[in-house]
Amino acid sequence: MELLTKLYGPFFDMNNWKTVIESGEDWMIILSLVLIECLLSVDNAIVLAAQTQKLPDKKQQEKSLFYGLWGAYLFRFILIGVGSYLIHFWEIKVLGAAYLMYLSLNHFYQMKYPEKVKHKQAKKRKPLLPLFWSVVISIELMDIVFSVDSILASLAVSSNPVIVLIGGLIGIICMRGIAEVIMKLIEIVPELEVMAYFLIGLIAIKLFLTIPMIDIEIPAAAFGIVVLGSVVVTLIVHKVRN
Repeated sequence: MELLTKLYGPFFDMNNWKTVIESGEDWMIILSLVLIECLLSVDNAIVLAAQTQKLPDKKQQEKSLFYGLWGAYLFRFILIGVGSYLIHFWEIKVLGAAYLMYLSLNHFYQMKYPEKVKHKQAKKRKPLLPLFWSVVISIELMDIVFSVDSILASLAVSSNPVIVLIGGLIGIICMRGIAEVIMKLIEIVPELEVMAYFLIGLIAIKLFLTIPMIDIEIPAAAFGIVVLGSVVVTLIVHKVRN
């Protein structure tokens, strides 16, 4: 109980919230945290947009992002409380990288061998969860994996968990906005889905390289250039094909 009070007490201190809300300096820090969150969430947005494409219609896709949004808020609150321990959770990154690589390779396997996939799906047993909820759970798991970096970066800027929480919550909304834009672009340019899964493979490698034993951090700006370049190449391919 004492540990919980120590970790989460600042969130329930009304004076702490009042001080942050009334402080112009704190809001400048929050805006910088939102920017950090958006930069670090580009890869998350790509993964989310690709995952929602499994759902059959736009209504379900948007609904899955909505459910994922509230789950992201809950997990962000929990993870900020234990932020000082997150640095030791490199195993989460390894599992996340492995899962992302599986998503990428599995997508290209299905593209190359559609007959085998159809045959396998015909023999498959009934899944434990409906497709919609399996996508929502996948979104939540990816949020946990990707929030490790953004929370640690935010805690390095400000040690006040309330400031980090406000910045994170605003950042999550921005990231969901990016994901919805990518979803709409995929509808217009179907080739972008292939590009998204190619980037998911790169994101898996990028995430794995950040574990303490390797400790290679690819700058967000450099990855942003790769994403932009991939989009440009995909649009050119789409134009040529049509």
